[in-house]
Amino acid sequence: MNITQDKVIELDYKLTVNGEVVDQSEPGEPLTYLHGHSNIIPGLEKALEGKAKGDSMQVTVQPEDGYGERDEDNTEELAREDFEDDIEIGETYYAQAEDGSVIPFTVMDVDGDTVKVDFNPPLAGMVLNFDVTVVDVRDATAEELEHGHAHTPEMMDHE
Repeated sequence: MNITQDKVIELDYKLTVNGEVVDQSEPGEPLTYLHGHSNIIPGLEKALEGKAKGDSMQVTVQPEDGYGERDEDNTEELAREDFEDDIEIGETYYAQAEDGSVIPFTVMDVDGDTVKVDFNPPLAGMVLNFDVTVVDVRDATAEELEHGHAHTPEMMDHE
């Protein structure tokens, strides 16, 4: 069975940026996603199209097909009092938008009562290098298609 729209894929992967491993799947815990539903970055999803169980490959994803280019205007200064805890430079925090969505941001600097933050994804503007192996390919269930994402065995226990 090949990877096409609406298939559930299990992937072992390692992501490196500038030769440094920034993320990888744990042994026996592959990344599971529903293909064709923008659940993973576009460049990787495109490269996996048509592949089959057991296929391994290296994929280089340019920023425009990954987390986008960095937008230097996508930074802001927030008041120190908006933070409950100690603030660590380089740490990722989460803000809640008015529509209820959660927006991650990274603290760039703390200057007195002002905290400079960056709303760009941490990997924006980076060339991403993936080593991937397709562990499994299966048809999605009706429920997975309705929800727009894959369900793993752990998720099914909670639904």
